Amino acid sequence: MAFSVVIPARFHSSRLPGKPLLDLGGLTMLQRVYQQACKSDASQVYIATDHMGIVNHAKSFCDKVIMTREDHATGTDRLQEVVQYLALPDDHIVVNVQGDEPLIPPHLINQVANNLQQYSHAAIATLAEPIDDIEQVFDVNAVKLVRDSANMAMYFSRAPLPWNRDWNKTDTNVVHKDAYLRHIGLYAYRVGFLHRYVTWPQASYETLESLEQLRALHYGERIHVDLAPEGMPSGIDTLEDLARMRDFLAAQPLEH
Repeated sequence: MAFSVVIPARFHSSRLPGKPLLDLGGLTMLQRVYQQACKSDASQVYIATDHMGIVNHAKSFCDKVIMTREDHATGTDRLQEVVQYLALPDDHIVVNVQGDEPLIPPHLINQVANNLQQYSHAAIATLAEPIDDIEQVFDVNAVKLVRDSANMAMYFSRAPLPWNRDWNKTDTNVVHKDAYLRHIGLYAYRVGFLHRYVTWPQASYETLESLEQLRALHYGERIHVDLAPEGMPSGIDTLEDLARMRDFLAAQPLEH
């Protein structure tokens, strides 16, 4: 099965500006993400950015760099510009790999691509992992989801989902096993879906939650959700995340 990877790399991040170009153990964050994506089974790996500094840097190690507009409302809208520019067929599968995931396991990229190929009635495939920490259940930065018996998403939220009606009566430190899932922001899309997506107005709860996948659910699209076989390494959103990643990489043995 042939699929492509697109790595969006925006320069202007509200919490960590210029983070694709930040140094992580001698390589930039973007270069590390690209190297991980190249270890997957993708036939092509593209970098998409709206900043000339990132374009110039990316071209030093990638020959498939695409300049996009600056005014996209969401990353999915940016991805659609890329697939339109490349004139990819509607049935082609594209995996969106976030540019701030320098340790993303390549087999997870393969997993979402293969799942979308397998479930032909889904427009998107993504991943989740169980939550066993009550603080994460109430953390607005940890996106929760519920899925049906066919492993199709029913809803995504930054709020605790599902809500335990007995939390005001019992110990709120308890997380019920298998009830809570954290969404992993790795997506596989069919190109035809991306062309439909950009024609739809944003859904009201999409903007309230700031979760662009809710637009797809609002307009009746199916999202397949599989469990990741192992936890997804943390991405980098803050200076604290950056420091932890640098410490982690510094502790790794040198490759020969």
